[in-house]
Amino acid sequence: MRPTAPLILLTAAVLAAGTLTACGSRSGSDRNTVKVAFIKDTNGKVLVRDQYIALVAREFEKANPGKKVRLIPIQASENDYYTKIQQMMRSPRTAPDLVYEDTFLVNSDIKAGLLRPLDGYLAKWKDWHQFEASAKTAAKAQDGRTYGVPDGTDTRGLWFNRKIFEKAGLPAQWRPRTWDDVLSAARTVKDRVPGVIPLNVFTGKGAGEAAVMQGFEMLLYGTGEHPLYDPGAKKWVTGSKGFRDSLKFLDTVYREKLGPDVSDALSPNIQTSVAAELLPEEKLAIDLDGSWLGQQWQKTGGGNPWPAWSTTLGQAPFPTQHGAAPGKVSLAGGWTWSVPQKSQQPDLAWKLIETFQSRKNALEWCVRGAQIAVRKDVAADPRYRRSVPGIGFFTGLVEVSRYRPALPVYPRVSAAIGEAMEAVTAGTASPEQAARDYDGQLTSLVDGQVVAKP
Repeated sequence: MRPTAPLILLTAAVLAAGTLTACGSRSGSDRNTVKVAFIKDTNGKVLVRDQYIALVAREFEKANPGKKVRLIPIQASENDYYTKIQQMMRSPRTAPDLVYEDTFLVNSDIKAGLLRPLDGYLAKWKDWHQFEASAKTAAKAQDGRTYGVPDGTDTRGLWFNRKIFEKAGLPAQWRPRTWDDVLSAARTVKDRVPGVIPLNVFTGKGAGEAAVMQGFEMLLYGTGEHPLYDPGAKKWVTGSKGFRDSLKFLDTVYREKLGPDVSDALSPNIQTSVAAELLPEEKLAIDLDGSWLGQQWQKTGGGNPWPAWSTTLGQAPFPTQHGAAPGKVSLAGGWTWSVPQKSQQPDLAWKLIETFQSRKNALEWCVRGAQIAVRKDVAADPRYRRSVPGIGFFTGLVEVSRYRPALPVYPRVSAAIGEAMEAVTAGTASPEQAARDYDGQLTSLVDGQVVAKP
């Protein structure tokens, strides 16, 4: 039987991990070699993350004669990357010594026994005090120990094309106050600028956390209703009006054909398409997306240089549903460098983390990768503050940013939300039915530890 697309991607990831190496020995048991697994950059011709990691690897080898870095870039969608590194970390034979972890996976991987705490190293590291308090909690587990060092954070908002807005008669300094304002602008573009996609909101299973976090949760946390998890009751929330309203917003976007074609919207390649094609080719008017987009359009170091992007595109905060305070919403996320429990060279891996997160290299990554700085000294650096147009706007959203529930079961809850989004986007379920189906799945996933908050 022909494998499904996710299986094909995962197979490719396995082959990539087994064949792509750099900067040193292939020997997995060599005590002088540290193995580093990370998600391969696929955005354009200049592979920003790959090049940066290779740069740091060379610096590490030069500073530590006789030591080698083996790079394991994994080419896969985010969801398949998560699956692959979890498989690798289960065996001492395949476990890397250092792994690039999405913060939302940290607690589930801790519960599975895949990561080791770093507190002993952190207590002796003079640079740890430079990290913002909120950043330090990104990889802190329920047991109070820390399992990773963050390399930056990110925020989310609306990107809009000023040229398309001018054709549609919309303001160049657009600041929507409500969801209806966003939809109204999209409808205006549809009516007045044919051939342009009015609005992109990532959705469905293919986009993974890009859909759930920067699509659905950006909506949910602006409803003023109950979030996904009630920390006071220590239970997950069912029956939420905010949940249904968020699905209704998605239903409106795709039922009124304000978004990309459904087949494109549900493709796992939609993020690359938006960043590399739809926005630079001026085929998309409004995009709900992340702070990092501008980096790849930069003339120097960008994967898809687009010289006019900083004047063509504007940014606006995503509004709350009805304009209630604080009037804007953002979700913050990011990635950490973590050491697998079955690493063969944990001390060497820690030394490499110190190299990655030196002030110099942390600044280099924030500038190259358009990251929101988590080190105080980097955030204050003039080079960072002028690195990418709009960096001040997105840094300003940190104060209103919310975070995903840092609980081991969250990745499975996220998958269930993705299924609900996909059903509504594809038109196979109404928002109400998709919400009921989610409630049923959630109750099963969390062993009935739910509280209904209509």
